[in-house]
Amino acid sequence: MEDRKVLKSGEFLVSDIKAKDIFIPEEFNEEQRMIAQTCRDFLEAEVYPRMADLEKGDRVLMKQILKKAGELGLMGISVPEEFGGFGQSFVTQMLVAETTGAGFSFSVAFMAHCGIGTLPILYYGNKDQRERYIPKLASGELLGSYCLTEPGAGSDANSGKTNAKLSEDGKHYILNGQKMWITNAGFADTQVVFAKIDIDRVLSAFIVESALPGVVIGPDEHKMGIKGSSTAQIYYNEVKVPVENLLGKRGEGFRIALSILHMGRIKLGANVIGAAKKAITDSVKYANERKQFGVLISSFGAIKHKLASQVIRLYASESAVYRVSKDIDDLISKLKADSGDTGRATIEAISHYAVEAAILKVFGSEMLDFVADEAVQIHGGMGYSAEMDVERCYRDSRINRIFEGTNEINRLLVVDTAMKRAMKGDFDLFGKAETLFNGVDKISTGEIVSESYFTEKTRYIDNFKKVILLCIHGAVKQFDKKLINEQEILNNIADMMMETYVSESLSLRVEKLDTIKGNTPVFKDILDVNIYDTAEIIRKSAYDAVYSFASEEKSPELIKAVDDLTKIRGINVKDSRRRIADKLIEDNSYKF
Repeated sequence: MEDRKVLKSGEFLVSDIKAKDIFIPEEFNEEQRMIAQTCRDFLEAEVYPRMADLEKGDRVLMKQILKKAGELGLMGISVPEEFGGFGQSFVTQMLVAETTGAGFSFSVAFMAHCGIGTLPILYYGNKDQRERYIPKLASGELLGSYCLTEPGAGSDANSGKTNAKLSEDGKHYILNGQKMWITNAGFADTQVVFAKIDIDRVLSAFIVESALPGVVIGPDEHKMGIKGSSTAQIYYNEVKVPVENLLGKRGEGFRIALSILHMGRIKLGANVIGAAKKAITDSVKYANERKQFGVLISSFGAIKHKLASQVIRLYASESAVYRVSKDIDDLISKLKADSGDTGRATIEAISHYAVEAAILKVFGSEMLDFVADEAVQIHGGMGYSAEMDVERCYRDSRINRIFEGTNEINRLLVVDTAMKRAMKGDFDLFGKAETLFNGVDKISTGEIVSESYFTEKTRYIDNFKKVILLCIHGAVKQFDKKLINEQEILNNIADMMMETYVSESLSLRVEKLDTIKGNTPVFKDILDVNIYDTAEIIRKSAYDAVYSFASEEKSPELIKAVDDLTKIRGINVKDSRRRIADKLIEDNSYKF
């Protein structure tokens, strides 16, 4: 089999890739589909019938359901076979994250345990720590949590005050401090806790067992959504943590925290897909049952517009999720071959794709908020009723823009990380940007006489990338190192980068699907409307950026280039959306 071309993180800005080189969800194998179905069956049998009780804050019930998931093997998907897991690929892990994402607050507890509660020990633990904890975490015998945030340390995690001092006999670290917003706090058996040893400037990480004397769990917080998940403060009062429970090296905690955040972000990007698919299915089922003025509301153009818009955003987001998931799988294989350590290879591969992780987190969480909001609107007054799933989805979706680093922080990371990778020499961002900027007066798309459908879409996306390069160079030229203080401009660039990466992923997916199946008109409709909308977003974001960094003399030239590069062929968006909605309505479920 021919090797796939794999881009480095952020390299999509300056490099092309072919449709044959990306992975698409339509290529899931039979085993992956069976695993996903097992997750769906579990939600139907164990979670949905008990959601009302879970939302009352029943910690015991949540713990029981999680343990059942462990007994079925669902908690061992990411864990190697040697530790009692199934050692599945990263693509499969993301599929499980997606499928369980439809489980409301159960999904939060499940993902916290399987991800941030288990994987720091798997990825950074020594042989003894892995053998002691991972098999029990994989089976659900132990349930895990992750304790980073403090009252005074949120986005600035390294400013935490929790402290650890070595005991006089050298056998324990004496832990004192406070953590807040800890998922699974009320029933977790193990905690990955971050603290500074003595007067260290950076964090270290510890495995703390909840039963240790001095560990005090507060009552569950009263939250807007995800009411079924246990979220509480934890206090540490002279807790004696065995020295052998130091996770990784002294001072490595901040690196561990950042790496695990990358992992959490990218898996959240998959998680929200499952929630969005359920919300869209709920939307169309209701629209196919509800009558007004003597006809089903699914026949109304305004409702079709909403249904189609939900589908377009979700399908595009899903395309990006599995594109990068396969890239991560390939990098894991390469790093594992070099080092022989699966855990470190996995987290290094995930951390490498930090740009894409931040993109998926922001784009996905905002996609779900849009889908959930429209789901409530399609339901009308019933959407505001607590007896409908879309009401719960609406409340639960809001946390995703705060989880794993706020979207504001992640937008800044999208641009900053890409630029840092380029400065390290991973790809030639600045050289290409400078060349383009210096020749801005010569930019003209001209008239295209004849080109194929996908060639046209590739040209549009390449032009979007040129707009981004122009803005990056212009902003750096104007502000240099002070650009970090120009967060509004960085947000403009981040929005353009996110939309472009997602649109490119969608275009490549539809092209590959067209090659595999042929005759994919409804998927071309999805792509047509996406590109049409993306061009407008790119243009507006570029306008805002250019007028914020360019002089009065230079801005007209740049604006003309932006206009040329975002010019696309007009399409009948009404008919395209109606065809997308009609498929959804006919299927009466999300089956794209």
